[in-house]
Amino acid sequence: MKGLFFVLVLTITTLTSHLYQQKPLKESLSDGKEIYTDFCVQCHLNNGEGVPNAFPPLAKSDYLDNIDKSIHALKYGLSGPITVNGKTYNAVMATQGLDNEEIADVMNYILRSWGNTTDTIVTEEYVNAIAQ
Repeated sequence: MKGLFFVLVLTITTLTSHLYQQKPLKESLSDGKEIYTDFCVQCHLNNGEGVPNAFPPLAKSDYLDNIDKSIHALKYGLSGPITVNGKTYNAVMATQGLDNEEIADVMNYILRSWGNTTDTIVTEEYVNAIAQ
């Protein structure tokens, strides 16, 4: 009986803690904008348009249609050719050393900026589920 009670308490605690860990979208977007400014703006610029023939745009980017692939690139880095909006880019994006919450925040910001739209809210758990 004690074992069942322990499992029940542990389950309730885990679920409650999970519910309260979820950051409101508004806060995630604010944090994401700050992270973007600190880590991404050098290559993708303030307007998300990137640098022609060097760094792809994030503004109205079809690459972002595959959110899992985009998260994977942020989490593990990216090298080799990719096609964004019909143009090929072949640069290296090193991993930025962001944790899963920071990746979720910056993805939420990017996915809602410069003409990008989505109903998807990227959470730390979502990012954690993206494997190498």
